[in-house]
Amino acid sequence: MAAAARRGPVPGGEKRIMCVGLVCLDIISVVEAYPAEDSDIRCVSQRWQRGGNASNSCTVLALLGVPCAFMGSLATGHAADFIVADFRRRGVDVTHVAWQPRGDVPCASCVVSVASGTRTIVLYDTNLPDVTARDFEQVDLSQYKWIHWEARNAAEQAVMMQRVEQYNRARPPEDRVRISVELEKPREEHLLLMGLGDVVFISKDLAQHFGYRSAPEALQGLRSRVQPGATLICAWAEKGADAIGPGGELVHSDAFPPETLVDTLGAGDTFNAAVIFSLSAGKSLQDAITFGCRIAGRKCGNQGFDGIV
Repeated sequence: MAAAARRGPVPGGEKRIMCVGLVCLDIISVVEAYPAEDSDIRCVSQRWQRGGNASNSCTVLALLGVPCAFMGSLATGHAADFIVADFRRRGVDVTHVAWQPRGDVPCASCVVSVASGTRTIVLYDTNLPDVTARDFEQVDLSQYKWIHWEARNAAEQAVMMQRVEQYNRARPPEDRVRISVELEKPREEHLLLMGLGDVVFISKDLAQHFGYRSAPEALQGLRSRVQPGATLICAWAEKGADAIGPGGELVHSDAFPPETLVDTLGAGDTFNAAVIFSLSAGKSLQDAITFGCRIAGRKCGNQGFDGIV
């Protein structure tokens, strides 16, 4: 079992950002064009990459120079060794990884098309248990300024968020931990988390599941589900992103597409991380979603994450 990349307080006293959610092994095959069913083709290149929404957001935060930590489940083995070594290479703290005695590390087969820039993912989401509220009790909240959740086991995650809310009630505003949550999959049980975040990210897929045809329409329609004073954000691929702030103001950023679309795998996770980075640094909501769209656009023009900042 590998040791953490960082332990103890961050030098200089800077507080961390934590991302809670999935880490998996991505086996990425880059092909000239997406293959026809029952065909036999050669790939241009193939690589292993640490994946998962929360994991990818940690990568981007680390590239942006933010001390960050990941919390999620792993099981010992070759895949976990690769994943932890990659976290360490990026400088991401893995002290709070929950090492599970049973189950396998999730693995995703990803096909990236050079012709279209699209990514097609087949995830083997194994029987590995997610982190629990009991695991989260071990987190020293005083070390963090922001904790971001990727919606998964929502009932447990709600208890985690409520612990942070209770912690915040006894602290002055400058010492409170901000809570954000991403709802990507259109799963009914995840919706309760919308009412617990200070910042809530909803996906285009979720918005379309509810019948909305644009980000502004989705934000107006779903705004009543978030708590008073919360920020609601929806990215819409090539249409850019929109957000409603605490005062009800609607802001928009255009997308920043690359000259050549290369690899969209992790673009949404990149957007989320860049927005969190900006808001945690005190930037305006307009500046934050514009920066998020800009960095996500750079991601789409690169294989992997290196070179996006």
